[in-house]
Amino acid sequence: MRFLIIIPAHNEENNLSFTLDSLQRQSQKDFKVVVVNDGSTDRTSEVIRKYTGSDSRFETITLQKSEHQPGSKVVHAFKNGLQTQSVDAFDIICKFDADIILPENYLEAVEDAFINNPEYGLVGGLLYVEKDGKWVYEGNSNKHHVRGPMKAYRKECFIQMGGLRETLGWDNIDAILLKNKGWQEIVLPELHVKLIKVKGADYTIKPADYYGRYFYFLGLNRLMAYIASSKEAMKSKSISFFFDIINSYESCKSRKLELKITKEEQKVINRQRWEMLKKKWLKI
Repeated sequence: MRFLIIIPAHNEENNLSFTLDSLQRQSQKDFKVVVVNDGSTDRTSEVIRKYTGSDSRFETITLQKSEHQPGSKVVHAFKNGLQTQSVDAFDIICKFDADIILPENYLEAVEDAFINNPEYGLVGGLLYVEKDGKWVYEGNSNKHHVRGPMKAYRKECFIQMGGLRETLGWDNIDAILLKNKGWQEIVLPELHVKLIKVKGADYTIKPADYYGRYFYFLGLNRLMAYIASSKEAMKSKSISFFFDIINSYESCKSRKLELKITKEEQKVINRQRWEMLKKKWLKI
């Protein structure tokens, strides 16, 4: 199977070479990499040239500087990279971050999973971060969800779900939509992917505002958004946090900000969230 790997990169001069080196060391060699230089102001372009100049599998495009918003910016860059290639020429579409280190068998293991399991639509490993000199499981999500920095989609699944949505929450929307199309999201826990820097470090948005916007752009109705907000407030043990999230959500709703999902997809997302809630919290 042939891989198309799109890597959005914004000011990643200190990290990108680790990612690209780990790709060159892969046991599976049949891939094309497109690094999208997304308005970098550092030496990212010089790092990219080191690879495009010596390895024909590596290409790049450069985008103008745009406002850094969680979710939408990275998917915008991804889509620009995707447009430079013919998707029909590939079997697996990957969205990788520019600050990860892949184990040498990553692509091979993903390929084997797709070949042996035709129902698999999205496959990935687990993220690990460095702490006190050791690489430990990141733990920001459950071990059944493929995180945004290392997504690998079967082409047919990617097309059926309509690609990635240019919005906050895209890396949860994709999992819900592909499941609705009959595909499975699978984590291979033996694949440890090292994350060089902490996600969200570049964002200036406040946590409560982030969650409110996230729940809105995820397409949650008011009931589901309030339930999700209460869960986050319980984690932080703060009643005021609940109201801050709700205020952010209601602000988005009153301004009727554009959603990148259809009405039918919103119904699918809310239905699946409700089923998950009943199973996990209400034990129904």
